[in-house]
Amino acid sequence: MLGHNQNVVYQVNTYYNEKVQHRKARVTKTVHRIAKVVQDILKEVEAQEPRFINTLSETSTGRFDGIVVHSPSEYEAVLYLNQMGVFNFVDDGTIQGCAVLKLSDGRKRSMSLWVEFITASGYLSARKIRHRFQNIVAQVLQTPQFSEYCKLLQDNTDVRVRVDDKYTVQITCAFRCNGIWPRSASHWPLAGLPWPNAALANQTKAEGFDLTSRETAITQQNNPNKQASTMEADAWAMKMHGAENMLLTGGRRKTLSILKSLRDSHMDFPGTPVTNYILKTLVLYECEKHCSEYEWEDTNIGDRLVGVLLQLVSCLQCRRCAHYFLPSLDLLRSKPTHSIEHSAQLAWHLVRKLMIDPNALQTL
Repeated sequence: MLGHNQNVVYQVNTYYNEKVQHRKARVTKTVHRIAKVVQDILKEVEAQEPRFINTLSETSTGRFDGIVVHSPSEYEAVLYLNQMGVFNFVDDGTIQGCAVLKLSDGRKRSMSLWVEFITASGYLSARKIRHRFQNIVAQVLQTPQFSEYCKLLQDNTDVRVRVDDKYTVQITCAFRCNGIWPRSASHWPLAGLPWPNAALANQTKAEGFDLTSRETAITQQNNPNKQASTMEADAWAMKMHGAENMLLTGGRRKTLSILKSLRDSHMDFPGTPVTNYILKTLVLYECEKHCSEYEWEDTNIGDRLVGVLLQLVSCLQCRRCAHYFLPSLDLLRSKPTHSIEHSAQLAWHLVRKLMIDPNALQTL
């Protein structure tokens, strides 16, 4: 095992300064390219449908608020919608990882900006909004301005665009929910754990979450009930990137960055189920096992890497990885068995090398 010594500190810092920083620089460059393309697309979309307003913006630090990096070739841009106010947020756990937006009592459909997307039962349909948005994006991408370097991928109902024949970006419509916390995550933080402290837990809950319009992983085989399938299609998927990021600072963030780089080098293949998000989820679980700050210092990061990767192997072997805040949601749901098995082999090979070779990070 890497162990606890100055050699580990040297390896960790060398790997971070060389491999991780190189990856970050490459991804940052790509993000700027992706953001420029998405902003140009959304400008044309807004001209056709003013309700889809471009909310992608560059921060003072050069980052783009609204862009999520899933891998060096997979990105997501979140388009925040306006006027959710006439709807009630209903999170009763019926649909895993999702909630519905129901027209408030006494409110008329005409009071909503999204009147034509409200179902007969009074629910704002994520599927209908996504379908409308996809149609407009398809029209925009057929114009000469975009047709040479952008292509709409139509393998599902999500709005996914292939850029420069190298990158894929999913543009997701969402509502921002600040200051509220989903009932499905009411168990968090777990009682008796010193991490996170009360102040950080309260800040994390205040960050809230996003309600996103995306195709969920449920299949007809898993849910033959047509009515239930329709309900899930109309529901909004909860995404908690902001809350998760608040919890990952210092050595925890550094550990995740190293894991992302290791993933790109040793566990990436077409259709891999091991995403940056799964690694982030497992780091959060590792934080509950190792609550003290000193356990995330450079001398201990080697052990944290091994711990997270062992968790990953276990999840892949069990074919289940529970969402950190929404444990009823399985992040490996619907992933092909052969891809999961191959990933388990790659993850075990990687963690085995880290465990038996004291200089592993120098050769990985």
